[in-house]
Parts: sequence; structure tokens; C-alpha cells
Amino acid sequence: MAEKKNTVQTVRELAQPLADELGFFLWDVRFEKEGATWYLKVLIDKDGGIDMDDCEAFTRPFNKILDEADPISQSYVLECGSPGLGRELRRPEHFEVCIGDVIRVRLIRPDKDGNREFVVGLAGYEKGKILCCTLDDDGNSTGDITFDLSDCAYVKLNDDADLF
Repeated sequence: MAEKKNTVQTVRELAQPLADELGFFLWDVRFEKEGATWYLKVLIDKDGGIDMDDCEAFTRPFNKILDEADPISQSYVLECGSPGLGRELRRPEHFEVCIGDVIRVRLIRPDKDGNREFVVGLAGYEKGKILCCTLDDDGNSTGDITFDLSDCAYVKLNDDADLF
């Protein structure tokens, strides 16, 4: 029996070939309700960043693909954009492309020392474990720390260079 795909998986499969064709990295697909409205958010990226022309180049043909496939029964608003400077890391490939970057990790529950938020260097990712290095005030590595992704409320690229 074939596994039933959810909306995000289905839309990701529809979006990936177009993103590849246009030279974009398909960062994320989200289907979220805000108030009474459903939003289908497709986040794309490329070296040097995404601009409005890139979003339009993706959105126009993707609208046609969505219309033909009709994977979503309810009404929704399609948004195409950049994941932004403080983008959330959620998938293994997100961690892989961000190795060496400074990230912000927020835990669901405080650690044994009462800390919930960490600004650390991303050193690697293996099977749900985020391998990091702690940083001093100048951004230099001072030690190693590992987080289980399942213990994290979020993991984002740090977009505030002044905060170490």
C-alpha cells in the first residue's frame, strides 16, 4: 500500500524540479494557517540571495503547476520568497549547507544550568544531533557542545553579528 503524502511533501515534489531548472535551492515548503487564511509558503534561495525577479520567475510557472496538479482542496494564498538572514534550519540539508556559520539554538526546556538559548558555531549534523562549538565574545571557538534536534524549539542562522 502506497504511503499517503501530506500537502507539504506533495508541494515539495512539485516545486523541486522547477527550482532545479531555475538554479534555485528549495529551502522549505510550509502550509500554515494564520487566522482564517491558509498560506502555502515556498522558500527559495541561491548564491548571492533571492530578489523579487527570482520570486516572480518561480511563482508564475509554479502557479500553473499547482493549478494542473490541484493538490490542495481548500483556498490558500501562495507566497514565494527568501528564507531570510535568520532562516530556520529544519532539514538535514539545511545543516549541511550552513556548516561553519553561527547559529542560534533555542531549547524547548532549559538545560541543567538553566540556559535555553545559545549562539554557537555549527560544526556538523549527524542523525538528529547538531554538533556545535561554543564561542567567546569575539566569535572564537572555546569548546564543543551537541544538541538533539528533538530538544530544540528552533535552530536559526544568527543574523545579529553583534551578539555572541
